[in-house]
Amino acid sequence: MMANIPNPANTENTADTLQKFMFENAAVRGELVELSDTWQQILVHSDYPSAVKTLLGEMLAAAALLSANLKFNGAIIMQIHGDGPVRLLVVECDADLQLRATAKLAPDVVIDDAAGLRQLIHAHGKGRFAITLDPHDKLPGQQAYQGIVPLDGETVAEVIENYMLRSEQLDTKLWLAANGAVARGLLLQKLPKNGGIDAPIEDDLETWHRAVALGTTLQRDELLSTDIGTLMQRLFWEETIRVFEPRQPRFNCNCSRDKVGNMLKMLGQDEITDALQEQGTLEINCDFCGQRYAFDKVDCAQLFVTDVPVEHVLPDSAFKH
Repeated sequence: MMANIPNPANTENTADTLQKFMFENAAVRGELVELSDTWQQILVHSDYPSAVKTLLGEMLAAAALLSANLKFNGAIIMQIHGDGPVRLLVVECDADLQLRATAKLAPDVVIDDAAGLRQLIHAHGKGRFAITLDPHDKLPGQQAYQGIVPLDGETVAEVIENYMLRSEQLDTKLWLAANGAVARGLLLQKLPKNGGIDAPIEDDLETWHRAVALGTTLQRDELLSTDIGTLMQRLFWEETIRVFEPRQPRFNCNCSRDKVGNMLKMLGQDEITDALQEQGTLEINCDFCGQRYAFDKVDCAQLFVTDVPVEHVLPDSAFKH
């Protein structure tokens, strides 16, 4: 059978690309993402152990893949809270595919390069996975939606697959890989017919099972070493696929002095006063981009001059079907 894939996205001019595609005549969609420049801009601010880079990079690729299907102007924030050497992994991606990420480790830990999700995050069975969907233009009274579930899975991909099936009722398969140079991922989803009114038809099920079988042949080393255009050709060369205009993810941190000030206000004036007496000047570094913010006594006093509602810096459903 002749290949039916249109010429894949030209990724020569950009290191970071997200490519969406659909299987013709079936309610099955896919995405491939490649993050190199974005990933390097995240890593330049931190010296994470190799195993932590793997987990955070996989989450970064997954967040980009899921954000490409948001049906509102806002952001998706993925968090994994742990009780092991890694206490927190956070990745944020908005509808424009602007990404940032950070990790928090327990003090003075030594992490083996081969350590996996369970060892690093779920050591005592108390790990949690959370997805926050945060609209930028909230209506009056509207709050960010957050779903929190136990850490169900041995890998980042399995955790997200289980979450999407239980919380969004979407059959989702993910293949993720990351190292110190690149983060890549493949997403496949079986969509409900007519916005979920009808059950998938038989052709959809056949296409879904065939697509997943093809994805399962993808090995981690191959995913790390092969650009996404080549991967699409290798995996789906016998399929009839509609390829959409590629999108370019990029690093962006939306921290600001105002947001840091709001965070300090949340601590309360008494606590800020005590901290100033000890330190003289409060210095806060953004965990995402490393930007330094300094607040002296005058700066802190001005925070409490007017009673302005506090804006949350990082809020503690909404995927297109």
